[in-house]
Amino acid sequence: MPRHLYGRGEIARRLGVSRQRAAEIMARPDFPEPYDVLGMGAVWRIEDVEAWIREHRPHLVDDAG
Repeated sequence: MPRHLYGRGEIARRLGVSRQRAAEIMARPDFPEPYDVLGMGAVWRIEDVEAWIREHRPHLVDDAG
């Protein structure tokens, strides 16, 4: 996967939650819209997810990988 995109698994790891919990978070109205939907599922631009994390989960900012 390109290094500028996150899938659900990457988002779950980045947030430190299960894939199921990540799906719940991604369904929130304040979570960024997917960049695209591929055969494997939706993908998000890393910069969009990281901006959301800075606003909604600031304690995770230093954990960026």
